[in-house]
Order: sequence, then C-alpha cells, then structure tokens
Amino acid sequence: MQMLSPRRAALAAALSLFAASAFAAPVTYKLDPNHTNVLASWSHFGFSNPFANFGQVDGTLVYDAEDVSKSSVEVKLPLAGLNSFTADFDEHLKSADFFDAAKYPEITFKSTKVESAGKGKLKVTGDLTVKGVTKPAVLDVTLNKAGVQPLAKREAVGFDATTTLKRSEFGVDKYVPNVSDEVKLQITTEAVVPKPEGEKKE
Repeated sequence: MQMLSPRRAALAAALSLFAASAFAAPVTYKLDPNHTNVLASWSHFGFSNPFANFGQVDGTLVYDAEDVSKSSVEVKLPLAGLNSFTADFDEHLKSADFFDAAKYPEITFKSTKVESAGKGKLKVTGDLTVKGVTKPAVLDVTLNKAGVQPLAKREAVGFDATTTLKRSEFGVDKYVPNVSDEVKLQITTEAVVPKPEGEKKE
C-alpha cells in the first residue's frame, strides 16, 4: 500500500475535515404551504370540539442534524388564510371579538431555543405573537423524515408538533370559560431547500 507523504496526508485530513463540517452545517429550508397545516381545536360549551386551520403559512426553517441547538424556525400565519370550514364563522373569528384581523393581520412565531428531547424529538421554545401580544410558547416536535423530496428533487425535511395555549393570555378571551380557554395546536409541516435564484420553477 502506497504511503502518503506527511504533506499529502495533512492535506487529505484537512479536506476530510472540511467535507465533514460542510455536511454537518445547518441547512435552510422554506416551509411549503401546500403541505403545512396548523390546526387549532377547542371545546365549545362541552358539546363539540371544533377546529380551524391557519393556512397560507410563510416561513423559514434552519435545521442542523448534528447540533440541533443551531436550528431555528420563523413563521408567519396570515389570518387571511384562516379556515374554520364555515364562512360565517371565519368572519367572526377574524372580527374584533377574536383575532381582529383588520388590525393584526398575522400571527408570528420565532424560535429562541431548540433542544433535543430524545431520538427524533425536539423541544422548540419561541416567541408567539397574537393580536399584538407576545408570549413564550413551547412546541413538542417529532422529526418525520429528512432527505430528497422526490417531486421537488431537492433536500426536504418534515416535522409534526403539538402545544397547548391559553387564548386569554393573548387577548382572545371571548366566551371564556364556556368556550375553552385552552386551545390545542397540531402542526404538520414540510420544508424544502429553495431553488437557486434564476432557476425556472417546476
């Protein structure tokens, strides 16, 4: 077996280290609104448990599989995309009784810390802003899959997440406690590495 000279060995080691660090670097993804649902559910006088979807999501996700603490997420949920599957109720939810969408047109979440919670599990803490009020929120997150998305032919990652919030803390307190103060959020999202600028859309 041919031995490498000290100089070549050092160069090979440096290239190997560079390649490893490049592979482990955080990857930036764009959330796919067509494959993202943010579902809120609550109790209505104890009779039913309705839910609504916050669609039209816009956001960026940075994920570092080697060091999850370097990961982050920033999301905007335009209230124009709120869908309770009943048009009249959509308008009521967007009114000043609830979200006052004319004055506060979007909900935002910006992570402040990402921690490992076991294999394939994360705990994401961030600032949630609803109706002009910002409060901390913690998401329990499950990594579904990371790899090449076959249709987009680009790297993608998918997560599910859950949390429970008290809507009254954000000034959305109409009909509490008959309509439950606690709102459960169930999130599923897919995010894809954006195409390079100038490349034609599929």
